[in-house]
Amino acid sequence: MRHGKKFNKLGRESSHRNAMLSNMAVSIIAEKRIFTTVAKAKELRKFVEPLITKAKTPTQHNRRLVYGKLRNNKEAVQELFDRIGPKSMDRPGGYTRIIRTGKRLGDNAEMCMIELVDYNDAMLESATKTTRRGRKKTKPTDDSTPNETAETIVLEGEEGSAEEIVDADTEEQTKKEE
Repeated sequence: MRHGKKFNKLGRESSHRNAMLSNMAVSIIAEKRIFTTVAKAKELRKFVEPLITKAKTPTQHNRRLVYGKLRNNKEAVQELFDRIGPKSMDRPGGYTRIIRTGKRLGDNAEMCMIELVDYNDAMLESATKTTRRGRKKTKPTDDSTPNETAETIVLEGEEGSAEEIVDADTEEQTKKEE
């Protein structure tokens, strides 16, 4: 039975597990994104998110608590309290995102990317943009007759949008000729 087992031991002794999580936390604070297994990422999320919450209130006591958890890494503590804590001030938790990337060759372990949510610029930009996909028909102007209507197709991709104008009458004529 699984009663009372609240965390994954990751197949390591407690000292090895704590050192590994501390090193991974320093890496994610420095790099903002790391690739690892899903099990390690879930445990890292439980380890890092309370540290970021402590960094939101920059007291001497919180600095010392985080300094002890990160195994005396001054640069990581400074980065956490100077940049990451203030940037995530308005977010009430959920500072990390886990994105599964597939299975690893060799042992078929489930891999993922864990990243800090506020530091993914590409995803923040795409969330603010709204793209309209589909067809857009133009109404005939006063100069043209109903037989001369044109249809505008808007194609959107990663590079941007391109417009292609297709004359509806020429398409019908080619179909009739065939």
